[in-house]
Amino acid sequence: MAARSAAPERALSFDNLHTGETLRAVYWAEGGYIPEALREIDHVLRDFRTGEVLSIDPALIDLLFALRREMGSAAPFGVISGYRSPATNARLQRNGGGVASRSLHMVGKAIDIRLPGRRLRDLREAALGLRGGGVGYYPRSNFVHVDTGRVRFW
Repeated sequence: MAARSAAPERALSFDNLHTGETLRAVYWAEGGYIPEALREIDHVLRDFRTGEVLSIDPALIDLLFALRREMGSAAPFGVISGYRSPATNARLQRNGGGVASRSLHMVGKAIDIRLPGRRLRDLREAALGLRGGGVGYYPRSNFVHVDTGRVRFW
């Protein structure tokens, strides 16, 4: 992850596939995080089912920056799920959605994504190589889960 800190600025782009919102934000520059950009990221990654917003872990944002760099892409991440409220998580569990009861989505430390123009399995391999946390591979649903929990994969 040392390569991330060498960048003079860090920017990410998102395309929220449920709300249609897009965002490109320089979230780190001049040696620090930019609070307004972090708030914009929090908003676009909110629980789209309830509208609830939670602060996304800056380590997750940095992990996404490193992942996009590793993939050699400037495309926006396609967001399937960012923050998920406890109520939404419980509802998805009840509906048999294969959702963990203590999901890191509920604390702003997980995201489900795809990257246009890149194969899903390549995105998974790049995420595994970064060893920044958990990596879940869901080819049938066309997304990769990344989080800042302990390093593991499924």
